[in-house]
Formats: sequence, structure tokens, C-alpha cells
Amino acid sequence: MNETHNKLKSLRLLIVEDSEDDAFLLLQRFRAAGYGVHFRRVDTAADMQAALHSEVFDAVLSDHRMPTFDANGALALMQALDRDLPFIIVSGVIDEETAISAMRAGAHDYLSKDKLHRLVPAVEREIREANNRAERRAALDAVRESESRYRTLATNLPGMVFQMRLNGNVLQISYASEGCVLLLGLEPEQVSANSAVFLEMIEAEDRFRLNDALARSRGAGTNVNWEGRIRFASGEIKWINMRAAPRQDSSGARLWEGIMSNITLSKRNEAELRESREQLRELQLHLERVREEERERIARDIHDVLGGNLVAIKIEASLLESKLEADPQALRQRVQSIAQLIDDAIATSGRVARELRPGILKEFGLSAAIECQAEDFSQRTGLACHCRQMDYDAEVSEDASIALFRVFQEALTNIAKHAQASRVDVALTRSDDSLELLIRDDGRGIAPADMNKPRSFGLRGMRERMASLGGSARIGPCAEGGTEIILRAPLLQGGSN
Repeated sequence: MNETHNKLKSLRLLIVEDSEDDAFLLLQRFRAAGYGVHFRRVDTAADMQAALHSEVFDAVLSDHRMPTFDANGALALMQALDRDLPFIIVSGVIDEETAISAMRAGAHDYLSKDKLHRLVPAVEREIREANNRAERRAALDAVRESESRYRTLATNLPGMVFQMRLNGNVLQISYASEGCVLLLGLEPEQVSANSAVFLEMIEAEDRFRLNDALARSRGAGTNVNWEGRIRFASGEIKWINMRAAPRQDSSGARLWEGIMSNITLSKRNEAELRESREQLRELQLHLERVREEERERIARDIHDVLGGNLVAIKIEASLLESKLEADPQALRQRVQSIAQLIDDAIATSGRVARELRPGILKEFGLSAAIECQAEDFSQRTGLACHCRQMDYDAEVSEDASIALFRVFQEALTNIAKHAQASRVDVALTRSDDSLELLIRDDGRGIAPADMNKPRSFGLRGMRERMASLGGSARIGPCAEGGTEIILRAPLLQGGSN
């Protein structure tokens, strides 16, 4: 009230009056009430129109009848220009019927010039009412603009904006945007009138998950993020994603508002990516098998052919040595030297054959093959390699056994090249449903940057090789220093326990 009153201390009046004296009397009333008044007096339609176009007024005070103009004409002119101003008729003589007719036409009050004590309160009251009307119009305009923006946004979103609620245990979609047609092939009115039409399109398994997601949201007040399939009458399947936030309406009922969108393409891309990865893994397994078969063939040739030939040469050299007389000492030493070279060649061919395709892996199992490889590594490099704990009963697939052995070989090679270690510890144990191979050295350790080098194919190859078998490879620094490699491969179902 006080704010309104202070605002009205500066008053702008349009006075429609042909008498300057009568206009002065009106102004005196406002000045006596403490108003600083800016006014403009007009007595013709043209002057009034010009005034309304050029200035802003708080109220219009009009005489009822003038020589060339009257209150009815002034009121009609103001309404034609769409000005919502307090319009008060102040007249010396006006009958009640004329006054009522003017009020019905839109005038806000009428006063007699001999009763001007009501003038200031009447103008203040009508200005307050005009301000209230202006505020209501502004609020309605804001609501209409907001609704227009919402409708535009909802119409142009790549999906369906919706509002839904649970009536008991029955899901009811109370609002669906125009995107419903593209997403579901249904008119919004169809879904709002009978939400079962939409629910019946959802695959049974996915409908159960939707109900579960809504139940959790209702209980915890969390957002809903659900993905599911809908089936059309044609048999077409479409994936949709529903994201919605819960709130309570004025009655306290829980409802959800959000958007449904078509994610069929992204789901199809995900499936194709998974299929592509699976194909790559199968190809990798195939290449590994081909490589192992080639290694086996080469190892067999080295062992059976080259090794056999070397043994035959050794026998012939021994026979030759036995036939030499004692005198030609130089010849005997030459033959002994040849025999030593043949022994070295036989040992080398055996080692190469074991590395290409260790027969012990197939005949005695992974534990024995790892122990044999560790012993060879120690002899070849002088670096102590201890097998601390070995599970001889655990069984993995042949592919997993070969993969673990090959990664073990590569790990030992990396340790010899880069670790600057003095000791390597190895353990082969079971962990839950996996066989775990631990390789730990006491060397300089490995930094995260080393594992993420662009050309660190060896480390990445270890991870990919184990992942292709459904296992894993974890490579990182040890707490006490050095590097630790943990390889896991799934145990055979029904194997030894």
C-alpha cells in the first residue's frame, strides 16, 4: 500500500475538459493531496489521440459533455487505441441512467463536480486496479510464452516428452508430445486415453525392468533411466531410452516427467562393435593356433630331422675316433672338437625345439612347463628364477595353457632386457574360478608412462591375449619395488578342485 502510494506521488493525468477553470479545480485536489502532477488538457478527439500517442498517462479524467466532444467518444477512442487506463467521468450534470450506461461501456467511475472529495481516492483505487490488471496480463503473457516455448521445444526434440503417473499399480501416461507419432507410431491422444496401448508394445522382460525401475524411483526419489525394446505389429523392434525425474503433484501423488528417445541405431552400433570385437578375438585365437601348429611342425622337424642327423653325425664321429691310431694326436683332437660342436648343436636344437613347442607342456602340464622354462631361463641368463608355489592339479583349456606359457616366456624376456633384476619369483595358484600366474621381479619397476607408450605392443599383447580367452592381465609396480604381472585364465568346468 505504501509502495503504491509513494509511486503515485508523481502523477500523470490526461484531462478531457473544455474549461481551464474546471481543469484547475481538479488539479488543485491532487496537489492538495501531495501529488506532483503532470497533466495535459484536451477537448477534441484529434488532440486526445495525439496525446495518447505521444505520452504515457496514469489516468484519464473526462467531462461528460463538451461542445465538440463527450465522455463516450473519449472512452471509445481510448479503447480503440488499446489503452487500459482508469477512465473517470467528472461532470457537473449527469443523470444516473447515463452514468450507468457509461460504466457498462467501460468507464471506471463517475463523479459530480460538486463532490470532488471522492476524486483522489477514486483515482488511487483505479490506478491500483489498473496496475493489478497489468501484472495479471504480464503473468498470463509469461505463462503463454513459456507454454509456447515448451511446445516448440517438445515438438522439435528428437523424442517424446511425457508425463506419467501410477494410479495404484497401473501406469498412466497423462501427457505425450507430438514426438509420440515418430517414436511409437501412435497419436498423443491415443496414448493419453489408453496407456495400455504403449505398455503392450514393450517386450515382457523389459516391461518388468521398467516396473522395477519405477518402483525404485518411487521409493528412493531417484531419477529413472531405463532402456527397453518395443515391438510393432509389423514385427519391427525398436530400442527406446526413458529418462524421467519424479515429483509430487498438488495432491501428493507421485508422477514422472521426462523424455523417451529412439536409441535403436546406437544399440545396433553397439551390437556390431561387440560382434566385430568377437570376430577379432576369434581371428586372434585362430592366428595363435596356426602359429602354434607351425611352431609344433618346426619343433618336430628340428627334433626329429635335425636332431636325428646331429646324433647320427655324433655316432659316426665317435666311431671314427675309435678307429684312429694313438699316434696321430692332432687328428684325434680335431675329431673331439667336432664331437663337442655336435654336442652343442644337439643341445641348441633341443632348447629351440622346447621353446617353439615344449612337449612337456602337453605331456606333463602347465606347471611342469613353467618350471622347466624357469630353469632354462636361469641357466641362460644367470638370473635366479624361483617357482615358489605351483598348483599341479588345476586345469585350463589348451589355448589358455599355451597363452599363459607364451606370456610367461615374454615376461621373462622383458625382465632380462629391461628390469635390471637379481631375482624372479613365480607362483601358479587358483583364485575363485580362475588360474592365477604371478610373476614378480625385484628390478627397477615399471611406471604408468611405460605401460602407455604408443609402441608398447608387448604389454598390450599380453592383455589382449588373456582377454581373448576370457581372462585378464594386470601389470604394475610392486609395493616393495620391482614389477608384478598377474595373469588369470578361467578354469575348466568340472576340472580338479
